Amino acid sequence: MFDVLSLPLSLLPSTPPATPAKPLQCPATTPIRRRLYTKPSPLLSRPFSFTSSPKQPLNCSSSSMPFQDSSSSQLQDSLLYSRAYWVSKTIIAWNVDVGDGSCYLYASKVAALSVTDDGIQGLDAEIKLEEDSTGLPPNVIEKFPHIQNYRAFKVPPALDTKSLLKCQLAVAAFNSHGKCSNATGLQLPGILDELFSYDGPLGAFYLEEAVSLYLWAPTAQAVHAHIYKDPVGGSPLEIIQLVETNGVWSTKGPKRWEGCYYVYEVSVYHPSTLQIEKCYANDPYARGLSSDGRRTLFVNLDSNSLKPEGWDELADKKPDILSFSDISIYELHIRDFSANDKTVNPDFCGGYMAFTLQDSAGVLHLKKLSNAGITHVHLLPTFQFAGVDDESENWKYVDYKILKKLPPDSAEQQVQITAIQNDDAYNWGYNPVLWGVPKGSYASDPNGPCRIIEFRKMIQALNHIGLRIVLDVVYNHLHASGPFDKDSVLDKIVPGYYLRRNNDGFIENSTCVNNTASEHYMVERLIIDDLLSWSINYKVDGFRFDLMGHIMKSTMVKAKDALWRLTKERNGVDGSRIYIYGEGWDFGEVAENGRGINASQFNICGTGIGSFNDRIRDAMLGGSPFGHPLQQGFITGLFLEPNGHDHGTKAVEREMLASAKDHIQVGMAANLRDFVLTDFEGKERKGSEVFTHGGTPVAYALLPTETVNYVSAHDNETLFDIVSLKTPVEISVEERCRINHFATTIIALSQGIPFFHAGDEMLRSKSLDRDSYNSGDWFNRLDFTYHSNNWGFGLPPKEKNEKNWPLIQPRLADPSFKPQRSHILAAVENFMNVLRIRYSSPLFRLRTANAIQQRVRFHNTGPSWVPGVIVMSIEDGNEGVPGISQLDPNFSYIVVIFNACPTEASFISSTLRGRALQLHPIQVMSTDEVVKNSSYEALSGCFTVPARTTSVFVEARKNLNNLWC
Repeated sequence: MFDVLSLPLSLLPSTPPATPAKPLQCPATTPIRRRLYTKPSPLLSRPFSFTSSPKQPLNCSSSSMPFQDSSSSQLQDSLLYSRAYWVSKTIIAWNVDVGDGSCYLYASKVAALSVTDDGIQGLDAEIKLEEDSTGLPPNVIEKFPHIQNYRAFKVPPALDTKSLLKCQLAVAAFNSHGKCSNATGLQLPGILDELFSYDGPLGAFYLEEAVSLYLWAPTAQAVHAHIYKDPVGGSPLEIIQLVETNGVWSTKGPKRWEGCYYVYEVSVYHPSTLQIEKCYANDPYARGLSSDGRRTLFVNLDSNSLKPEGWDELADKKPDILSFSDISIYELHIRDFSANDKTVNPDFCGGYMAFTLQDSAGVLHLKKLSNAGITHVHLLPTFQFAGVDDESENWKYVDYKILKKLPPDSAEQQVQITAIQNDDAYNWGYNPVLWGVPKGSYASDPNGPCRIIEFRKMIQALNHIGLRIVLDVVYNHLHASGPFDKDSVLDKIVPGYYLRRNNDGFIENSTCVNNTASEHYMVERLIIDDLLSWSINYKVDGFRFDLMGHIMKSTMVKAKDALWRLTKERNGVDGSRIYIYGEGWDFGEVAENGRGINASQFNICGTGIGSFNDRIRDAMLGGSPFGHPLQQGFITGLFLEPNGHDHGTKAVEREMLASAKDHIQVGMAANLRDFVLTDFEGKERKGSEVFTHGGTPVAYALLPTETVNYVSAHDNETLFDIVSLKTPVEISVEERCRINHFATTIIALSQGIPFFHAGDEMLRSKSLDRDSYNSGDWFNRLDFTYHSNNWGFGLPPKEKNEKNWPLIQPRLADPSFKPQRSHILAAVENFMNVLRIRYSSPLFRLRTANAIQQRVRFHNTGPSWVPGVIVMSIEDGNEGVPGISQLDPNFSYIVVIFNACPTEASFISSTLRGRALQLHPIQVMSTDEVVKNSSYEALSGCFTVPARTTSVFVEARKNLNNLWC
C-alpha cells in the first residue's frame, strides 16, 4: 500500500492541465471566494498530518443548492458539484467521455482544490485513471442503478485509498491537448461501504468500571469527545481524543462519565462548503439527550433506576395477539390526547404521563376502545424532532377565551395561531433530529433520564389496559443537514453519506427535506439498530414507516427479520408479535426502482409487511387528496346525491360509482391481487386486473396482513370534515354523522388490518384544515368528554387552505353543520358496536389469502347491480362436514349489506335465499333505531336496509339470544 502523499511520479500527468473545452452549467449566482494555487503543493513529499486545517471562509450555504461566482468561469465552479461516484476500491463512475484525452483523480488534505484556466490547483496528490471499456460491473449497477450508463474509470489497486478518503477529492478530464474539459467532486458511499462496512459496537457501552464510546466516521481527520457535567452551558470537564481503527473512532473513560453529557467534535471535509470543518454533533446512537438535543446523555438503559416497577416482566403481561389479522389500529398524537383534557393533572397535559392515569376522560375512552376490540395505538412521532422547544417555559400561547368569542368562519383564529406556530408546543413531529431518543417536550423534564422513565411508564400503562403500541418512525428523511445547523447530526459526522444525493451531488428532497439513503450499508444498519433499541429497551409492539417507499425493500425485510428474531428469553420481548407497516408510495428519485428495489406497495407484497391502501380511501371519499375537493365518491353521494360539482354525464357518474364499488370490494377482500370477483361489467377479474383511473392495478397484496385499510389519517382533512365538504350542503348534520359512521363500518368489517384516525369515532373536526401538522392545539383538539367535535373554530390556516376558503367559509358559518353532543355520543356508541361485531367472529379476520378466496363473496355485481349497495357474504364450514373448515363456533354464515344510498335499498339474491339469517344481536341491542329496521326474507332472499346504513346478518349455530345476553 502506498501513502497518498508519496505516490510514484508515474502516476502524475506528463502535461499540466489547462483551459476548459466546454462550460458547465451552474444554476446559482451567489459569489464565493476560493484559495487559488499556481503550482502543485509541496506537501507531496510530506507524510499525512491532520493536526491542522488552514482555511479561508467560503460564502457558501450548507444547503443542497450550488452557488457560483458570477465573475468566474463555470468550469471554476465545477467542484461545487459531485457528479462522479467512487463506487468501489478500483472503480470511479463518471458520465464523461474523455475520448483521446485523459482523466485524473485529485486529493487535497486541506481542501485547497480549485479549478483555474491553468488546470487543477491546490493538490496534494494526482492519480491517473484509465477507462475500463467493459463498463460498470453488475454488482455496481445493482447498487447504483441510476448511474448504470456511466463510464468506468479504473483506480490503481495499490493506492492508499483509506487515506485519500479523508481529503477533498475531485476528478478532472483533459482533452488530447492537455486542456481541462471537465471537473467535479466525488460521491463516496460506494467505496465507503466496500472498505468500511462495520458490524461492531457503536454508541456508548457501559461496563462495571468503564464507559466506552464508538463512532463510525471513516472520512474524519480527527474526532474528540467533549465531556460536560451539565446539560447546557459550562466548560467541558475534559476533551478526549478518540483513536481510529478502520474508520471507527473509540475511547474508554471512567464510570463517572455516566450521567454526564458529551458532544463529538469531528474534523472532516464537507462537500457543502468545500472545506475541512470542525463539526459539533450528538452521537448518532444517542439513547439520551439534554433539552433540544444540545448534548448526548451518558445513560445506561439497562440501569434498574430507569425501569418502572414490573418493567422486566412486561412482555409476559402484554395483551395477547394470536394473529396479525386480529390487529386493529388507532392512530393518536401524544399531545392531542391530553393537551385539552381538563381531567388530567396540568403537569401531565400533552405528555407521556397523561397515559398513566386511570380515570381521565382520555384514558376512559381508550379503555372503551380496547374493550371493543382496538388492539394497537399508533403514536405519531415520539423521537427527538425539531419544531417544538423541549423547554415548556419557552412555549408561546394564545388566549383561547378570545378565540372562542370569534365567529366560526373568522380568519382571526388562524392569524393568531400561525403567528406563534413555530414557538408553541405543537408539531406532528415528522422532522427527525435523532431517531433513538424519546422527544423531550413530552417529558416532565427534558434533561436527564426523565423522558426515558416516563416513556416506559406510558408503554406500560397502555399495555395494562389492553393496548399494544406502534411507533411512527421517520427514517426516510432528516430535518437538517450541513456542518452548522444545530439539528444536523449524521451529515456532520460522515458528510455526503447518510443523505441521498442526485446526479449533481445535491441532497434529494422529494420526501420533504434531506432524504436518507437506506441503500447505503451503515444507513441501513442504523435503521435496524434503532428499531431493535426501541423494541428491546422500550418494548414497543410495532412500527409504522413514514414514506416507506423511499426505503429499500431489502432494508425493510432485514428489519422485519431482525425484529422477529427477538425472544423473551434472550431480549425480554417476543419479536414475532411485532407488526410493521408503512406508506408504500412510489415517487421521487426512488420511483420505479430508480435507486434499487424500494419498499413500494407492489414491491413489498409477499413479505408480510403492511402498506396503506389508498385505493379504498379514494373510492369511498372520491378523487384523491390532491384532486378537486368537491369530487364525490361512493359514500359521499357520487351519482346518488350530487353536490353540484361537474363529474360528467349521468352515465359517466354511474360508471364512476360502479368502478368505485369494485375498488372498495377489492379492498374489503384485503386488496389481494389474486382475489377473483365479478366486476361491474360482469367479467370475472383478479384484484390485480381491476385498475384505477390512472391505469394502476388496484390490488397488490399477497397476504391479508399486507393491507392496511383506512379512510382517514392524520394527513388531509378528518373523515367528518371531508364528508362535510363533499356532500351536498342541503343535507342535515344527522345525515353527515351517519355517513361518517358508515365509512368506519366499511373499514371495520373488511379483511386485512383496519386503521382509524383518532377522533373518527367522535366526528372529529379540524375546522376543515387539510394539513394540521403545525396548526397548534386549537385546530387539533380532541374532546374525550364528547361535548364538542371542534367544528367551526375558525377558518383553517391560510398557508395550506386559503384556496379552499370560499368552499369552507359558508359551511363553517352555517350552524346547521355543527354536531351536537347527542350526535357525538351516538357516533361513539356506533363505532364501539361495529368493532364488537368485527371481533364477534373470526370470519371478519381471516388469516390467509386462500381462506378469503374460499369464503368471501360479493353478490350485487355485474351490469344489473343496485347502485350504491355492496353485498358481502362470508361462509364458514361445519365440523365433520367435507369442504371448508369451521372457524366460528357461533356463526356459520354472515351477510353484510352496505347501503350508501340516501334512501332505503332492497336487494334480492337467489344465492342467499332460504338461509336462517337474522340481524346481528349487537345491532339489535344498539340504541341505533335506524339499523333495527333492516330486514331479510328467507323465502325471497330479499334484504332491505335503511339509508346510509351497514346491516350485518348472521346465521347462528345456536340460539342468538343466548350469545349476547
